[in-house]
Amino acid sequence: MALAELELTDTERECIDNCFEAVQACEWCADQCLDEDMDMSRCIRLCRDVADLASDHARFMARNSNYSDELTEATAGAAEECAEECQRHDHDHCQVCADVVEECAESCREMMQAS
Repeated sequence: MALAELELTDTERECIDNCFEAVQACEWCADQCLDEDMDMSRCIRLCRDVADLASDHARFMARNSNYSDELTEATAGAAEECAEECQRHDHDHCQVCADVVEECAESCREMMQAS
């Protein structure tokens, strides 16, 4: 069964897609930050938080969990903070990650408004 076949709204499907993209971008960014000469610990921590939250949030939405709303807010907040941190760094991986997690945060905020 494809995701489109599940009983999800377009907003929910978009949020799930954006969450999984954020997971990938954050895992990549955190890994790349390990090789940087400067202290990237805050960036790495935030990327790891977003990766975990976004993954859980997407899975909870897909199964229509009663806890999805709480994860929506937590994911949006973490993604916004991560985007701000990544934007502070000139590294390509950070800039790409910032853009992706910003989209994730926006779609989570749309989900919150739709609830």
